[in-house]
Amino acid sequence: MALKNILDCSYEDLVTQLASFQEKPFRATQIFEWIYQKNISSFEQMKNLPPRLKEYLKTEFVLELPACRCEQESYDGTKKILFELSDREHIETVIIPTKSRVTVCVSTQVGCKYGCRFCASGLGGFKRHLSCAEILGQICFVKRSLKNQDLSHIVFMGVGEPLDNYENLMKAIRILNASEGFNIGARRITISTCGLIPQIKKLTQEGLQIELSISLHGATDALRNELMPVNQRFPLLKLVEACHDYVKATNRQITFEYILIKDLTCTLESARRLKELLKGLLCKLNLIVYNEVSEFPYKSPSKEEVRNFQAALDRFGIHATLRQPRGRDIAAACGQLRHQHQ
Repeated sequence: MALKNILDCSYEDLVTQLASFQEKPFRATQIFEWIYQKNISSFEQMKNLPPRLKEYLKTEFVLELPACRCEQESYDGTKKILFELSDREHIETVIIPTKSRVTVCVSTQVGCKYGCRFCASGLGGFKRHLSCAEILGQICFVKRSLKNQDLSHIVFMGVGEPLDNYENLMKAIRILNASEGFNIGARRITISTCGLIPQIKKLTQEGLQIELSISLHGATDALRNELMPVNQRFPLLKLVEACHDYVKATNRQITFEYILIKDLTCTLESARRLKELLKGLLCKLNLIVYNEVSEFPYKSPSKEEVRNFQAALDRFGIHATLRQPRGRDIAAACGQLRHQHQ
């Protein structure tokens, strides 16, 4: 029988397992620190553990990360990694460095079942959820690879719908947030979702100050139905109502991701609709110029069209920022590298 990857163990799981071997909880703290803070790659490197405990760990667990199959680096320093999993499926991870921070964009599923009609992640369909170990393995790999900067921010915006893999996602986030784990503050962790209302309500009750990002991409149900089939299950007004509840419970501002597609979402009428939709909600709008994918018919707007749209939002009192494109020369759109490989 295959051994369990230790990255699939929560801190509490490990404490319980070590207790059965007559070891005290502080040993779990030491093991977590070796893995998530000191970036070791084998149990033998855990220098302050007694030999008998190292041998026990080797009989119960493996410490394995996904295998890097391809790495591309952009002129702007952005890196995209294609990982191969144990079943030969593939996922993507992106490293986005700036002078003050390093953000890693993490995948949560192999493929995506929601089929947004502008996104390469869903091309080829949905295969399976990632385990907690496969989620954390991406981050461990990145952390080991960094030389002059520390990993500071995590965004769950890679391949897949994070909230559709809720249990494994939250298990990974608690390890990321734990002082004996990665020790990354909850406010530096962002979950992006296409708008799964039941899971948003569940997240509201978690008691974590996580940043929530909603892929909005359309200001009306008709337009959002065209771009995002999930809207037929979870329409806009109900989604915005769930967002109001999240803000009230967490006192955290919500970010709406909004894609700018020529003659479709980047229009004066769309700006007016956004004003009506977001009125009274503590939020900001993150504008993303569409990154063209050959399988879809949509086009990017001109710089002038983007400026005019931003100006209209400003007149309507909507706080909006334009995300600067990163890594456009290395298949930057989410899922593109994986799809090219397939």
